[in-house]
Amino acid sequence: MLPAIDSANPWLVGVGLNAILLSLVWIAPKKLLTPSGLFHAWILGVIIWGTLGWQGYLVVVFYFLVGSGVTRIGMAEKEAEGIAEKRSGARGPENVWGSALTAALCALGVGVINSGLMQFNFPSLVPNPLSLLMLGYVASFSTKLSDTSASEVGKAYGKRTFLITTLQPVPRGTEGAVSLEGTLAGVVASIAIACVAWAVGLIDLLGILWCVLAAFIATNLESVIGATLQTKYTWLTNEIVNILNTLIGAIAAIVFAWLWTVAIA
Repeated sequence: MLPAIDSANPWLVGVGLNAILLSLVWIAPKKLLTPSGLFHAWILGVIIWGTLGWQGYLVVVFYFLVGSGVTRIGMAEKEAEGIAEKRSGARGPENVWGSALTAALCALGVGVINSGLMQFNFPSLVPNPLSLLMLGYVASFSTKLSDTSASEVGKAYGKRTFLITTLQPVPRGTEGAVSLEGTLAGVVASIAIACVAWAVGLIDLLGILWCVLAAFIATNLESVIGATLQTKYTWLTNEIVNILNTLIGAIAAIVFAWLWTVAIA
């Protein structure tokens, strides 16, 4: 369990630390963020450090580094085929919040409860809401990293790709397409980030299982959305789908943990 946030110091540390780290990202040869993306990443980083401390921040850093890394796998080939991420994978503000809005809301929930500024009378059916919110936080990033890894590895190395709704062969990069290589990469990625979160004390061992199951379900549902709804509605952008994806992952993990708690009570 994380200690309660009882002073402004974590927020001040977050402000300074993020300014330093993102300055290093800005001068790096490979542009991982656009200028506006840097500012929004700074806001996100301050929120996470202020509410979840270095433990939560480490999960964000792990997601960002691994997610950026897998996005650049086979970049030349993907660009030649027209299926690469725009701006050669550099993240803008829409990417930052598409990936992390759900996590930020979970973190803010933890911060509000820990601050003691608002009193909550949680019903007995919702035991340990702080643990559930932290699980949702980790599960959202586990889901997003799984989705990113599955998509990028599938586009780079998928030998056979199928439309998830019909299982008919389709070209790599098709919305809603899945491959064995991509699916395995997504599962490995979700396990890896959940293990990082467990190692720093954000979740317990069972939490790893809930995160991986939730990520697998949410990632496949995201493919279904891509194959059916996203091609029909222009407002359903990749960023909106990412928010839905991470929200589904967070809710699924929380529900799994809640059902388990009720079952063993």
